Amino acid sequence: MGTVGGEYHALLARHDAMRLRRRILGQGQAPAQDLTPASYDGAADQRLITQYLDLVTPFGDLIARLYDEMFARWPYLRSLFPESMDFQRAHLARAFWYLIENLHRPAEVAAYFRQLGHDHRKLGVRPAHYEAFETALCVALRRTAGPRWVEAVEEAWVRMVRFAVASMVEGADAALAEPPSWQGTVIAHERRRPDLAVLRVRLHEPYPYRAGQFAAVESPLRPQAWRHYSFASAPGLDGEVVFHVRRTGPGGVSEALVDGTRVGDTLRLGPAHGTMTLQDEDRSRDLLMVAGGTGWAPIKALLEEWAGRRRGADGLPPRPAGRVRLFVGARSRAELYDAAALDRWAARYDRLRVVRVLDLDADAVVPGSEDSLAGYVPTPHEDAVAGSADPSAGYGPLAEAVARDGQWSPHLAFVSGPPAMVGATVARLTAAGMPADHIRHDPVPDPLTPPTGRCAAHPAAAEGQ
Repeated sequence: MGTVGGEYHALLARHDAMRLRRRILGQGQAPAQDLTPASYDGAADQRLITQYLDLVTPFGDLIARLYDEMFARWPYLRSLFPESMDFQRAHLARAFWYLIENLHRPAEVAAYFRQLGHDHRKLGVRPAHYEAFETALCVALRRTAGPRWVEAVEEAWVRMVRFAVASMVEGADAALAEPPSWQGTVIAHERRRPDLAVLRVRLHEPYPYRAGQFAAVESPLRPQAWRHYSFASAPGLDGEVVFHVRRTGPGGVSEALVDGTRVGDTLRLGPAHGTMTLQDEDRSRDLLMVAGGTGWAPIKALLEEWAGRRRGADGLPPRPAGRVRLFVGARSRAELYDAAALDRWAARYDRLRVVRVLDLDADAVVPGSEDSLAGYVPTPHEDAVAGSADPSAGYGPLAEAVARDGQWSPHLAFVSGPPAMVGATVARLTAAGMPADHIRHDPVPDPLTPPTGRCAAHPAAAEGQ
């Protein structure tokens, strides 16, 4: 991180500390929110916005004008964004669609944007920045829509944005007691393939996370550009985390981490997210684990937690009670990058059976969006499929191999990898009778999915999409 950026974030940290101290001492009151899920009539604004949506869609011109106006009026805000704005523009368009299509469910929208506000703290975003965004948005709406624009529609847009912003501010304020981001030093950088590296990072302060979760990572080579990666290790007392990073394209975070990062470099991490975690009572259950590509990373962390990292009274690791069937997919043997670890796991635990699957379906290969800002792309495995294979491996798409291998209804399943692979595997498991609440996986699809082509004007329309 540059000196200017470091000083800015240090100033924000001191400001947050002062706000937290005032809150503890009772010397400040939280600002009243103009809109709450209980009081906001999102369905009414949804109908009004939808009626005039053709004037401002596609959102490309609107968003271009918005950022041009914002940076012209407040040039210093440009430093809060990555050098390339392409991904940010795409993510903002998806955010607009998400809001408009779900505005009749204000409680759901508020919960999502509270989490987003929590994540925005790592970027140094403050309430005043949201006000600048609103002002620029109004100018952009008028210029894009032209003479047919109606003031009542603009007011509906403002209410919608203020509702989302109020939730984001609430989420940020609720996290004042934790750092906006965590710094760590790279202590090992191992190239497993020309396009894949394993990074071990020692955090400078305690970092709360669970095996199976993921976090946004920023490299000083790509300031303010963040990409999500799963932890490839369970939490330990050493304060170290491990990431498996595959380079997915030029000029992005993955290229910086694979090609440009060295031992001694400093990275920044956002807060951990994800619900694909193992509870204490789960260690006694039979588990199904499915990994494709670098989706092996969180599965490896879950296996560490399943096996137990603490030693018992006899000095030996605890013996897990349940059994685990692990499927690892690869398109070819050349994409092997962690076969040695698989062999060690299979040899060490007789309750673990490893099944390697070659030739993943080409449809499961999803080009990932290289950079993401503010957590708009929570899926941490949007890369091409990679994995491991050996001569005894089964063949065929991974989802099909899992579905035909056994009866999984009594098991608890964990699925991780490219979104299409996860979706196909989950669909096969549910079709085979596994209850949906027995399947844990990365957040696929992304809540901010591309628009369906029509905007819900009422709940029934949205539910039918």
